[in-house]
Amino acid sequence: MQRIYISVCFIGILVWSGCDPKGQPDAATGDKLRVVATIGMITDIVKNVGGPRVEVTGIVEPGVDPHFYNPTPKDVQKLGSAHIIFYNGLHLEAKMVDILAKMSVDTLTVAVTDAVDRSLLLKPREYEGLYDPHLWFDVKLWMQAVGKVRDALSEFDADNTVLYRSNAERYLTKLMELDEYVKSRVERVPSQQRVLVTAHDCFNYFGKAYGFEVRGLQGVSTATEVGIADVRELATFIAERGISAIFVESSVSSRSLEAVKAAVKSKGFDLKIGGVLFTDAMGNEGTPEGTYIGMIRHNIDTIVHALIGESEL
Repeated sequence: MQRIYISVCFIGILVWSGCDPKGQPDAATGDKLRVVATIGMITDIVKNVGGPRVEVTGIVEPGVDPHFYNPTPKDVQKLGSAHIIFYNGLHLEAKMVDILAKMSVDTLTVAVTDAVDRSLLLKPREYEGLYDPHLWFDVKLWMQAVGKVRDALSEFDADNTVLYRSNAERYLTKLMELDEYVKSRVERVPSQQRVLVTAHDCFNYFGKAYGFEVRGLQGVSTATEVGIADVRELATFIAERGISAIFVESSVSSRSLEAVKAAVKSKGFDLKIGGVLFTDAMGNEGTPEGTYIGMIRHNIDTIVHALIGESEL
């Protein structure tokens, strides 16, 4: 069925592309560079770097898990009419891999993580030999994705290179400030309390960059099945370490973590849900969490607030 679905989508792409030729957009006539991005964090980069010259459309909506996402017919139309497609890569968009590969034949299709030295990427043993794709939680590492978008836009639309470089420099300055903000907030948490427990194991880059021990109930991908043994093991870890809070994710069901909370309670230990973190998807458009910077600020503020207690903030 998956092969049939991909074939139908690809036929749709070919038909749509044939009806909507993708010539070089003419800025003088108001034509914009049409860009499609998969996840919100990349869409946000393109908005900041491309500015008014670029019309960017994101595919994976807020609150939707990109690990499981299959493109809809409308997505097919968007992909077919794009001048450039940006995606994360590293198998994050697992259900879209074949379609993106086929699109790359006729459309500039860019994996933003290609800019990152592979020696800096994490390769969890349980992730079938693949790299951990969640590098946006290390702000400095994610800055390299900004450079990849800047360079791709400049290469395709050379007449506006100065614009893209200027916008990217301004955005990178904001990200440097964001990185410093995260570090300053982390310093408020005593080292022995820097343990982050979430629904799936997506904070490894965050932990490495900012000095946190991280544990997820599921593996790096939310496609990993959760069993009773996993719940018991995590509950034992939490009780033994005296962890006071765990965190649910906006794009992952909280049901399994509620089971962990109940298992910890059965051991006579009180555990609270520290709040909702934005992980594989940002917040709704128009909210602070609907931007990458706002998302990261929300996450670190929520983590610190829960781990050290309201009276200590």
